[in-house]
Amino acid sequence: MDLTIPHLLYGLFTLIIIVTMVFRKGVVLPTLLGTFVIAFVYKGNIIDGFTAIFNANLVAAQELFSIFLIITFMLALLHSLRDLGADVRMIQPIQKMMVNGHVSFFVLITVTYVISLFFWPTPAVPLICALLVPAAVRAGLPAMTAAVAIAIAGQGMALSSDYIVQVAPSLSAASAGIDVGSVADKALVLSLIAGGVAILLAYLFYRKSIRSINDPLNEIELQKLQTAEGSKNKVRTAHLNTWSKVFAIAVPISLLGVVIFMMYSKLFSGDSGLVGGDGAAFVGGVAVILLLLSTIAFGKHHALDYVTNHITDGFVFAFKAMGPVIPIAGFFFLGSPDFSGIILGVEEGPALLFDLVASTQDYLPQSALLAALSVLIIGIITGLDGSGFSGLPLTGALAASLETTSIDAATLAAIGQMGAIWTGGGTIVAWSSLIAIAGFCGVSVMDLVRKNFLPVISGLIIATLIAVFFL
Repeated sequence: MDLTIPHLLYGLFTLIIIVTMVFRKGVVLPTLLGTFVIAFVYKGNIIDGFTAIFNANLVAAQELFSIFLIITFMLALLHSLRDLGADVRMIQPIQKMMVNGHVSFFVLITVTYVISLFFWPTPAVPLICALLVPAAVRAGLPAMTAAVAIAIAGQGMALSSDYIVQVAPSLSAASAGIDVGSVADKALVLSLIAGGVAILLAYLFYRKSIRSINDPLNEIELQKLQTAEGSKNKVRTAHLNTWSKVFAIAVPISLLGVVIFMMYSKLFSGDSGLVGGDGAAFVGGVAVILLLLSTIAFGKHHALDYVTNHITDGFVFAFKAMGPVIPIAGFFFLGSPDFSGIILGVEEGPALLFDLVASTQDYLPQSALLAALSVLIIGIITGLDGSGFSGLPLTGALAASLETTSIDAATLAAIGQMGAIWTGGGTIVAWSSLIAIAGFCGVSVMDLVRKNFLPVISGLIIATLIAVFFL
């Protein structure tokens, strides 16, 4: 295969992006510059270089806008529940289950995982840390071990699969040019394996630190925890009215019904069920109706304004979280023949990234294990920027180009997704959202990283090996 100058430039800018991520710097600048330079050289016209920047971002925005919508609707629903105090009521009964430190560890994991699947861990963490961590500490669970449980369950296991909201699998699948459902299903399996291993190891490593419920250290640590929270997170008192009780019951039941229906349609309807875009649309639509009802219950005559405010706040959060991903995705879409034609304004676009990988096939051993470990390592490297999502366009594109008869693109994309999000999503880098967990739990973020590192890395490696040999 003859590589052209645009091929070499694409490879050069890809390496620059990876190195930039290693040094924990933003990669939007090199992706935008790379898009311009490659299009300029490919078309031989500086005007086409300018238009390619816009086209690449437009294509990425069109492909990913459904992600922004689902984030918006779910966050707007959570904000409306906060108005009613229903979010607090939903998890208050769980405090009674924390009879000792050992039970509290697994209760924290379960609750964090479930809430993070629907609302993402970032907005869920303040609620969990305010209401459940003090109860867990009082029962004998050290604040550090509680932070480990929350990080692994939320920032790791729930976010790496993102099976309900499906932001992560959508990014991976769009860059790989494959079906979202196949990536989402495999990512769910791998996240449960990695999470199960990490949870088991964390419990075995730190179980001896768990104290009895009557240990005086519990109250001492609880006082430190409350002092650490301070202004960061004041616990709100739930509104003692009928509507807060109604929605504290109605929302979990509705969302559980969504999951049951999606699983039923997938397992028993004889087709692929509600996955990918259809699944996200279903979840988003239910969230909107719940948002309208809860806002009307809270605001009555002011409901029109409240809905607008919640939707606006949801969009602001979505664009802050995902905005930088658009130019990054645009650059890697340029490397795919499915999108490069539209970006460059030609009928048949080049396969810049795929051609580069294909040109090295003769020099690399044809090993599914090597391909999987390579994608995992690259995913971990991209996660070093502290985001987790910014590297998914790269791992998705690489997954499609490294696909062989031994391992498919969906499996590779899911593996890369695991590496990127478990790292950057907030389990083993201190400059990620892990800072929030450490702050709310009153522990050192660097110590928390050290506590998480071995369980998380072990979980990722075992999940990758199982993916290679059994998926």
